[in-house]
Amino acid sequence: MTDEQRPAAMLPFDPLRRKFLKRGAGTAATIGLASTFGTAYAAGSDEIRIGLIGAGGRGTGALRNALEAAPGVRVVAIGDAFQDNLDKSVAAIEAKIGKPIGVPAERRFVGLDAYKQVLAQDINYVILATPPAFRPEHLRAAIEAGKHVFTEKPIAVDSPGVRQVLALSDLADSKGLKIAAGTQRRHQAGYLETIQRIRDGAIGEIVAARAYWNQGSLWHIDRLQGWSDGEWMLRNWLYFNWLAGDIIVEQHIHNMDVINWAMNAHPVSAVSLAGRQVRTEAVFGNVYDHFATDFEYESGTHMISMCRQIAGCANNISEAVVGTRGNARVDQHVITGANAWKRDSRLAESDVDPYMQEHVDLISAIRGGKPLNELKQVSEATLTAIMGRMAGYSGSRVTWEEALNSEEALAPGPFALSGSIKIPAVAMPGKAAEKTA
Repeated sequence: MTDEQRPAAMLPFDPLRRKFLKRGAGTAATIGLASTFGTAYAAGSDEIRIGLIGAGGRGTGALRNALEAAPGVRVVAIGDAFQDNLDKSVAAIEAKIGKPIGVPAERRFVGLDAYKQVLAQDINYVILATPPAFRPEHLRAAIEAGKHVFTEKPIAVDSPGVRQVLALSDLADSKGLKIAAGTQRRHQAGYLETIQRIRDGAIGEIVAARAYWNQGSLWHIDRLQGWSDGEWMLRNWLYFNWLAGDIIVEQHIHNMDVINWAMNAHPVSAVSLAGRQVRTEAVFGNVYDHFATDFEYESGTHMISMCRQIAGCANNISEAVVGTRGNARVDQHVITGANAWKRDSRLAESDVDPYMQEHVDLISAIRGGKPLNELKQVSEATLTAIMGRMAGYSGSRVTWEEALNSEEALAPGPFALSGSIKIPAVAMPGKAAEKTA
């Protein structure tokens, strides 16, 4: 599910937004993690009526999680660029919940304008799960339409898109809208408790950190006869940086977000060694298959960040921080040192799935009138990843200010499902540097 063209007009940029993150203790903690439903459901008056925009695997999963997150929730409309995606999504959800979802054909929309048609329905909660390139425009449309939003990460693929979303965050607040993002670790009980202990000084001052998402290769879809360039690219969106942001932005954002959360800060610069060593065929578009990035924070702390999508290699998806009084393996909810602690593994048996908990928290905020807007924190995580990509593509040290103010837009031009689209070249460090201004 996409728009007809890449988000066009970017909102004016306020230089003061360089200080856009004045952070709190952690999103889900502020609204009551796993209180389950927070406020009583009054039939009809606070019904959650969902519209899904983007019916691929993640959108399908998010919709199922939302439907199971609380009573008084139903889906009203679904949209996707492709009919087969929409049909598969509906069938998968109905098979899981064991009954029809109750969305008639006239509220199932297909095409590049499907997001507009979904937003025009009687919904008050929209799930945005399209390829990330279209997130800024879909967020704009949803917020202007007055809808509460669950948005998948990342919220943009380039700096102009991040700046647009930052402006939309303020607009959402002015409208009283609640927005949650798909950085589900911020809604996960074990992560919340571990980060809180770090914030309370359990390991002292953080002096080093690491974030890894090293895994094997991912899916790709063979091109069928009759597909246009646009359809082929959109169905394989992971492999085009203008659609996905590259692997460091689309996937590794989760781990870097955890470190930013623990640090209560964002990095100020990045240096990266990155490239495309194994996935070199044209079917893999123009993304890299590995990044190794050294991020530096204002305090002088460094985070080593690694992400890889290469088959046959060791997997490691984790986050850890080193302190002056101990260490924390955040993903395992373990602290060593003077204040050693390990979360009781039996607690996990009663933990709500974080993919569901993020919807529980959003619905609770809507019904309880509690503040919830995660756009700024996910914008920070997105820009952190973009800064790392810029450093990898260019072979240069890139600062936060350079990343934040970059005018580089990745889209090759207006997007349509028909006609030909030239695949942008693979970035070559030192030669085809991504611009920083």
